[in-house]
Amino acid sequence: QVQLVESGGGLVQPGGSLRLSCAPSASIFSIGFMGWYRQAPGKQRELVAAIASTGSTNYADSVKGRFTISRDNAKNTVYLQMNSLKPEDTAVYYCNADLRLDSRNTYYNSYWGQGTQVTVSS
Repeated sequence: QVQLVESGGGLVQPGGSLRLSCAPSASIFSIGFMGWYRQAPGKQRELVAAIASTGSTNYADSVKGRFTISRDNAKNTVYLQMNSLKPEDTAVYYCNADLRLDSRNTYYNSYWGQGTQVTVSS
């Protein structure tokens, strides 16, 4: 069973930086959409940033200019560089990606990571 594996979360002071990474746990044929979501306690999960297979990106207004999403197609990995972190960025961050598991399939299925905690606090 393929899973998305995230890494890079942790505790950081306001104004600091973190980089999140996410990749499938096994070899897959191709990846379409990749994105990062977050969910703070008592709030709904929200889209933070997304990147298409073409490289086109989209960001939540609250993170524009501070966060950068990128992907390395050779490594099947998506990154989220988070700079100038604020306490309100504290949340569990989830990776989401559309995966095509092998060449016999013509469709993509959506997968989620287990989540990684990001805490911004002094």
